[in-house]
Amino acid sequence: MKRDNNPGEVNKEFTDECHKTLMAVSDALYAIGGKWKLMIIIAIARGNNRFTEIQKQVKGISARVLSSELKELEMNGFIVKKVDVGYPVTIEYQLLPYSHTLEEVVGAMTRWGMQHREKIRQDRGSEK
Repeated sequence: MKRDNNPGEVNKEFTDECHKTLMAVSDALYAIGGKWKLMIIIAIARGNNRFTEIQKQVKGISARVLSSELKELEMNGFIVKKVDVGYPVTIEYQLLPYSHTLEEVVGAMTRWGMQHREKIRQDRGSEK
């Protein structure tokens, strides 16, 4: 931790910056954190707009969890639920323009995930 000349005093500017960073990451994790939210957004972005289509693409998610995650994504302004009251009633989920602000995050996570998978594969190969 960065300190001033006085050994007992913490640099307030550094502490404030740390606090701002932690709050920003906390806000981001609240909105898109967890195992499923980004995967759901990616599935919808690739044309899976119906509940069952999303559930098939996002392997391992239960209907109850998917329903809850879709509600949270809607509440945070990433998606909208469209209900067509014709016969039969159809429900589709669509991305709102705000969801496009996540493209850089998804790209960075994709690159890092591929890099990490390769590192683990190499590490396991060198253990043998």
